[in-house]
Amino acid sequence: MKNKRQFIRFALVGGINTMIDIGLLFGLVAIGLPKLTANTISTGVAFVFSFFANRNYTFKANNTTIHRQIILFIIVTLFGLWVLQNGVIYILQPVVELFLPHHASALFITKLIATGFSLAWNYILYARIVFVRPSDSV
Repeated sequence: MKNKRQFIRFALVGGINTMIDIGLLFGLVAIGLPKLTANTISTGVAFVFSFFANRNYTFKANNTTIHRQIILFIIVTLFGLWVLQNGVIYILQPVVELFLPHHASALFITKLIATGFSLAWNYILYARIVFVRPSDSV
């Protein structure tokens, strides 16, 4: 039961994180910031929110060394975003295009699948490596 509640908290944090990222991106663009600057700021803020929300709320691992958690969080998250998602897209895109020759639809579906892989990757490694509490290990 604990893992189900924990995963629900993880999904909630992810949803809020996405809203922060997108809302801030469009808000900053609306006030005149260039898109890349706005995106850099919005993803940075969302990244920091995600770390602290997952650390304190999702996994309740705020009684351990934060420096180790930050480094592992960065490694796990960036690997999931850049290596895992890009690898899934690279492998699945041609397969999906066989069934959906319309390129934009195939990319959208492939991105959703890649995001699912990344979501699972992040949850498993956050729970088992990044946000492990001393009472959880042994």
